[in-house]
Amino acid sequence: MLRYLTAGESHGPGLAVILDGMPAGLRIDLKFINDELSRRQGGYGRGPRMKIETDRVQLWSGLKSGRTIGSPLTLIVPNKDSSLEGLPAVTTPRPGHADLAGMMKFGLLDARPVLERASARETAARVALGAVAQLFLKEFGVTIQSWVVSIGPVQVRSLSPAETERNLSRSVLSCPDPTAEKKMIRLIDRARSAGDTLGGIFLVKAVGVPPGLGGYSQPSDRLDARLTAALMSIPAIKAVEVGEGWRMAGTTGRKSHDEILPGKKDGFLRPTNRAGGIEGGMSNGQEIVLRAAMKPISTLGRPLRTVNLLTGKTAPAARERSDVCALPAAAVVGRAVVALELADVWLRKFAGDTVSEVRAAWKGYLKRMARITRVEAKG
Repeated sequence: MLRYLTAGESHGPGLAVILDGMPAGLRIDLKFINDELSRRQGGYGRGPRMKIETDRVQLWSGLKSGRTIGSPLTLIVPNKDSSLEGLPAVTTPRPGHADLAGMMKFGLLDARPVLERASARETAARVALGAVAQLFLKEFGVTIQSWVVSIGPVQVRSLSPAETERNLSRSVLSCPDPTAEKKMIRLIDRARSAGDTLGGIFLVKAVGVPPGLGGYSQPSDRLDARLTAALMSIPAIKAVEVGEGWRMAGTTGRKSHDEILPGKKDGFLRPTNRAGGIEGGMSNGQEIVLRAAMKPISTLGRPLRTVNLLTGKTAPAARERSDVCALPAAAVVGRAVVALELADVWLRKFAGDTVSEVRAAWKGYLKRMARITRVEAKG
């Protein structure tokens, strides 16, 4: 079982995270972790803070000779801007942010202590940790991809996997559709000029996940519940969809479910993947497909009205350094949190103190599953 805890404020000395439960023997690719951190910082529409920070991870414990040793991993992402003590109080809470609810929760007249921790800056720690989880899953052939599928009203076209991969490598918005991307950039420029912000939807896809991860015995075992909760934990995410969930609500059963057919050799064939790779709280062997909707960022160039808690009068909401659109960053965070959940359920299914032991349990499971599918397919 994996457990982790993050700490740190947006303008404090840095962000820290401790991961417990990673088996020994996993080679840690520092470049991959830092590349994921760089991707989180990138994307058209990001704010001036990203020009200040150059996120790089420091590994403080749990490693020897570049491999995990079974003890807790400690990862640190230092902040270049660590000016927390010198920053002004915030007495005009922003609509849509944690400011006012946090002030009321802790009895504060200053939102600074709230917004410093509620800031999306915290996700840098989870991206670093999620990169470790991705390295673990790659040991078993599982890969996780994510990209932007809409910003505002602009949506991407359906593209082949090869086109998607090729276009993503050249995109400034993590968007696989170059035509849609040009329209998205124009939208972002207009929003910036108007002092406004934009939201959208990103997709996360996990490929290579075998059937049977998760469970149905208890609500907390359900894989879809865990993955959607992980995505909802990202700041500004307001809705999550598994497969074609929203479309299914408006159609019939015959048009919603994925038929099960005999495979060409052994096993089964699914002509469709409307379930998004999860049935009954468990992975079913197909690609896991999730979509998350991000609201527009709450810090506006032309602020909405709020109340100044010192005077009790109407005032413009506070302004902090912020983004116009952070969908590409959210997509990176999305694959990080999905990787963390999948790594955890993987270890619950294929427990072991070392990566070699986990691999042996996984291979044994695949052999047993192959025997079952051969019998069922022929029967």
